[in-house]
Amino acid sequence: MAIYAIGDLQGCYDSLQRLLKKLNFSPERDQLWFAGDLVNRGNKSLKTIRFIKSLGDSAIVVLGNHDITLLAMHYGVLRQNSSLKKLLKAKECDELIDWLRTRPLLHVDESLGFCMAHAGISPLWNLDEAQKYAKEIEVSLRGDSIKIWLENVYGNKPRRWASDLKSYARHRYILNAFTRMRYCDKKDGALNFSLNRAPVYQSKMRKKNKKIPWFLWSKRKEIPLRVIFGHWSSLGYYQDENVIALDTGCVWGGQLTAIRLDSPVITAVSEPCKNRV
Repeated sequence: MAIYAIGDLQGCYDSLQRLLKKLNFSPERDQLWFAGDLVNRGNKSLKTIRFIKSLGDSAIVVLGNHDITLLAMHYGVLRQNSSLKKLLKAKECDELIDWLRTRPLLHVDESLGFCMAHAGISPLWNLDEAQKYAKEIEVSLRGDSIKIWLENVYGNKPRRWASDLKSYARHRYILNAFTRMRYCDKKDGALNFSLNRAPVYQSKMRKKNKKIPWFLWSKRKEIPLRVIFGHWSSLGYYQDENVIALDTGCVWGGQLTAIRLDSPVITAVSEPCKNRV
């Protein structure tokens, strides 16, 4: 048995199939962890989500911001875009949506020593807190009032976490941290949603840069597991002793990347993506 984590797919079904062939993946034997953003900008979102759902327990998925966007489009909260219309009109759309909204925001495997969230874990949370807050959002995603909830959780504020945040403001921060986070303020860890370029680029552009990648914040709470995340294509593949970033720009003319988790040495295996938006 082999366990692989794979970065953002963005509907690039063909790239995924080529990568799985390169990995010699077998659903009867192996397991795949997907770091979110299964769908959207690529041209085969329907085939992608249909395939991953068909893998059953051989696929573990955490929700990304584009997956949340799909849910919002399905429930009429956002206008449909062209790349997702085929999926939203598919005869099994309701079934796929029901499957998607029962996926978690955070996956934890203490035996392997890894956890996974699409954008990462807020630097202000420890692992127990992150698990607790993820479950809060998952209850709303799976509930009967999901449309009303989605109508109220879009936005960039609050950027600062406080345990006494209430209602939609609380859920908005939690959802943004798990699915949209990249940078935070060096002073207080407040999230920043306006910056998305690679850290080296941002440092060159801003001599007095007051923002830092969330995983490098000096006051970040300790997480005993290595955090796998995607979401940050301009960052690309990155690993240190605390985190591994897996979004290598599939659909942007980059690559789709996988790592094997049940191995003493973490090495990346990539497949070029022929899609470019």
